[in-house]
Amino acid sequence: MATFILNKYRNAMKLSSIIFRILLPVLFMQAACAGNSSKDDPAPPPAARKAKLQLVTDGFISPVNMAVPGDGSGRLFICQKEGKVWIVQQNKLLPTPFLNVSADMVSVNPGYDERGLLGMAFHPDFRNNHKFYVYYSAPSKKAGFNHTSRLVEFTVAADNPNLANPASKRVVMEIDEPQSNHNGGQLQFGPDGYLYIGLGDGGGGGDQHGSTGNGQDLGTLLGKILRINVDGTPYSIPADNPFVNQPGAKPEIWAYGLRNPWRFSFDKKSKMLFAGDVGQDKYEEVDIIIKGGNYGWRILEGYHDYNVPAGADKSQLIAPIHEYNHDLGISITGGYVYRGSAIPALQGLYVFGDYNGKAFFLESKGNKWERSNLELSGRPADNLQILSWGEDEQGELYMLASTSGQTGFKGAVYKLVKE
Repeated sequence: MATFILNKYRNAMKLSSIIFRILLPVLFMQAACAGNSSKDDPAPPPAARKAKLQLVTDGFISPVNMAVPGDGSGRLFICQKEGKVWIVQQNKLLPTPFLNVSADMVSVNPGYDERGLLGMAFHPDFRNNHKFYVYYSAPSKKAGFNHTSRLVEFTVAADNPNLANPASKRVVMEIDEPQSNHNGGQLQFGPDGYLYIGLGDGGGGGDQHGSTGNGQDLGTLLGKILRINVDGTPYSIPADNPFVNQPGAKPEIWAYGLRNPWRFSFDKKSKMLFAGDVGQDKYEEVDIIIKGGNYGWRILEGYHDYNVPAGADKSQLIAPIHEYNHDLGISITGGYVYRGSAIPALQGLYVFGDYNGKAFFLESKGNKWERSNLELSGRPADNLQILSWGEDEQGELYMLASTSGQTGFKGAVYKLVKE
């Protein structure tokens, strides 16, 4: 998963100098990348904004995803990579896990592993049908594969809203994964009521899968964002998905050309889909995902040529709205456009971060997006890794993180509040 990119640890010691890059103006709804390289903008970067980290819980390690049911309960459901879902209610961590799927999963390393329980989302009609969905790494049943990414539906126990019903388990989708890394895992129901699913390119380095890489291959679900209707058997394909009638293409695909989309989200106001896509060796990127879009991997890494086949037409590739290089970070953690009310200075800004603990925001300035630092007070003393972000029903934001120090690894969930 994006926040645990092992082959990027070697970049961590390069972070002594921070380079702020302001990219070429990009029309985010129609941006077609014609092989342009990013340019330094002589204008100064926007001023930093500030927020404070307020500890919600540090009761478990590896918090990698947060979901809310939209039922007015105010509960926060937090996925622990090792296979448990925990509930925070009224600022208190409940003592019993809501769900435990660890017995169905591969064994994962709490310190570093890109597999695990990676995503969760509640059905749009959860108030009535009590359904929710999780995405986790299960053992592979096929030779030559490392594991299987599994999308599973559960319902809540009839006699306790804070417990899942394990007997309700229904497998919706399974995808064989050739390597242990680049698993995506984000689940998000869109404004249209359909489930969007993020999948990495199958792992390894450089997407060395087939002749073009999985990211460019419409015959595989890997390296894509999918869109399905979960109200099917086991699911159905929305009729307006972009590749429904294209021979050889998987009809579940909504967008492609992605390396490892580690966290995407819909803006509550504009309804646009923002994604952080983890780069290879040099560049991290933020994309606005549109129907049928090709985001370039492995032809491009960010704005830059990576593995361009002879005769490739790059004019139809969609450029990121922003990239940054590995002098600044090592692995992007996509976030949210802030639509809460507690921190007015962040209103309308896309808040995101990097595994190295740095937090940023993007601000729309005409036809371009400008990045600056999000200064966070209340940071822990130990080395901070940003694993994920969360958004509650009121649009307030949360940082999910781990820390490493002399006492080992520790997990924590923080709420962003006004300083």
